[in-house]
Amino acid sequence: MIRTWGEILAERAAALVLVLVLLVLYAPVFVGALFSVVTVTRQGIDWQSATLSWYGTLLGNADIARALRTTLIVSIIAVTGASVLSVTLALYVNWQKAIGRTLIELLVYLPFLLPPIITGLSLLIFFARIGVDRGVATIAVGHSVFVLAILYRVVLTRLQSIPPQLVEASADLGATRWQTFRFILWPQMRPAVITGAILGFALSFDETLISVFLAGSDSTLPLRLWAMMRVGFTPEINALVTLVLLVTIGLAVVISLRMHPGEGRG
Repeated sequence: MIRTWGEILAERAAALVLVLVLLVLYAPVFVGALFSVVTVTRQGIDWQSATLSWYGTLLGNADIARALRTTLIVSIIAVTGASVLSVTLALYVNWQKAIGRTLIELLVYLPFLLPPIITGLSLLIFFARIGVDRGVATIAVGHSVFVLAILYRVVLTRLQSIPPQLVEASADLGATRWQTFRFILWPQMRPAVITGAILGFALSFDETLISVFLAGSDSTLPLRLWAMMRVGFTPEINALVTLVLLVTIGLAVVISLRMHPGEGRG
C-alpha cells in the first residue's frame, strides 16, 4: 500500500511528539541519576569527580536500612493479605448465588479511587477511635486497602475467563469444592494472583501519602526520602531516588512481561 505524503508527515509528527513526551517525563530521572555520581558546582558539572561512593554511603546508613526493612515488611504483609482477600472476594462474587456484589465492589474500589490523602486520613481516624497505635501494622492495613482493588480486578477477570464447564465437570466427577478450587481453579488463577501481587508490591513500595498518616514512629523508605529532601538535594538523595526508580521500573518491566508473555518471540 502506497502512503501519501500527508500520512508520512503525520506519522513522523506523531513520532516526534512521542519522543518529546518521553524526554519530558524521563529527563528528571536521568538528571537525578547523573547527579548521584558527579559533583555540581557553580562553574558546572565536574566530570572528573565521577564516583559511586554515594551508593556505598547509602548501604552504611542505618536509618535508610531501617526504613527499607520497614518498607519491605509492610509491602509483603499488605500484598499477602490483599492477595488472600482478593481471591476470597473474587470467588464469592463470581458465585451465582452471591448477594451484594455491587456493595462489595464499591467497598473494594472506593479506597483506591479516593485521593490517598482522604484514604489515609479516614484510616487514621478509624485507628484512633479504636485505640490502635500507629506503626507497621497500621501502615500494612492501609496499603492492603489501597492495593486490594488492583489484585481483586486482576483475579476476578482471570476467574471469569475460566470456562464454567470445568467446574461443572469437576462436580459431576464427585470433587468437593475444596478439590475443585485446588485442582481446577487455583492453577488457572495463580498467574493472575502473582501478576497482581507484583503490581501491588510496586504500588505499596512507593506509597507515601497513606503512610504519612499511619506511620507513627516507623518510617518507610519514601517517608525517609521525604524527610531527607527537606534539607536540600544531595548526591546521597539522588542516589536513593535512582535506586527507588530502578526498583519501580524493574517491577513494571516484570509486570509487562507477565501480562504480554508472547511479545517479542518469534
